[in-house]
Amino acid sequence: MMLCSDLCLPQSAVPRKDPAPGLMEQRGDEKTRSPEQEPEPWQALPVLSEQQSEDVELVLAYAAPILDKRQTSRLLREVSAVHPLRAQPHLKRVRPSRDARRPHALELLLCLAGPAAGARSLAELLPQPAVDPRGLGQPFLVPVPARPPLTRGQFEEARAHWPTSFHEDRQVTRALAGRLFSAQEQTAMQGHMERAVWAARQAAARGLRAVGAVVVDPSSGHVLATGHDCSNTASPLLHATMVCIDLVAQGQGRGAYDLGPYPACSFAPALAPLGVRVGSVRKLDEDGDVRADSLPYVCTGYDLYVTREPCAMCAMALVHSRVQRVFYGAPSPDGALGTRFRIHARPDLNHRFQVFRGVLEAQCRRLDPGS
Repeated sequence: MMLCSDLCLPQSAVPRKDPAPGLMEQRGDEKTRSPEQEPEPWQALPVLSEQQSEDVELVLAYAAPILDKRQTSRLLREVSAVHPLRAQPHLKRVRPSRDARRPHALELLLCLAGPAAGARSLAELLPQPAVDPRGLGQPFLVPVPARPPLTRGQFEEARAHWPTSFHEDRQVTRALAGRLFSAQEQTAMQGHMERAVWAARQAAARGLRAVGAVVVDPSSGHVLATGHDCSNTASPLLHATMVCIDLVAQGQGRGAYDLGPYPACSFAPALAPLGVRVGSVRKLDEDGDVRADSLPYVCTGYDLYVTREPCAMCAMALVHSRVQRVFYGAPSPDGALGTRFRIHARPDLNHRFQVFRGVLEAQCRRLDPGS
């Protein structure tokens, strides 16, 4: 998942607006907290795509020492014309020799080796007269990165084998280093996850699975929906994420479930009427004319905070609801946003969203330790 420029919550986000019932009582006086009650440190780290998370794949290529530096420009031009490496534009063609004891200072990348790699001569690798091999030494095999690096970690690993170009996404670099969110943003994030923890405890008190979630409008910091796991044999689909999505839909005149028996599951309308927002769905009215809906489509532009990593069903529901970002506390063995799958970053789906893990992770793990 490539992170984009709108990752951060707005500086104006209000972290503790609309506290959940009983939440302030849980906090109490900060000065009287025992060390066991102090919140453990946490860090929101991005859950990237498989391509951004995997190790660097290497393939074999042929290179040759440049014995006469005066021939470098000509050799580079002629070899590149014969073997352009169109699928590997990230590879630089020339690198300094890594052995200072050798007489040559530079080495030239000739071509990929293919599955039948073995000792080859210059005459076998470079057709003449297209390439004049004067100035080149005996070819040798070298591992090179097969694909362009997407993160700084991949770049450092790739260039240890062969010089590689890297177009860094600084947002990704900052996120992986835990430096993406400001202290104010982290305070807001913690407040929202604390509300989800409160909802999970309400579920546990009713004998339900202790998983809670909230939906937040990041443009204002306003909590729109608070929900917890309501699943049972009669309603097996009512996971906490599904409950929150349905609550938001109910607030927009949609929705499918009767959540009245669960008082901790609630929807709070926005503080002011919403106008047409970026990302709102355009629909056909009864006369067939195109109009813009006055509300965003379900969770378009919204953030979800959930105490445990969503399953595949919930992850696909988040795709269809057009959520903007998901923050979860604890991973789950069947989690679909980083553990088993990375549904949020699949290129074959029509919507992708950003995912961060680790918000109040220790506290969230204790809610449902058997999972």
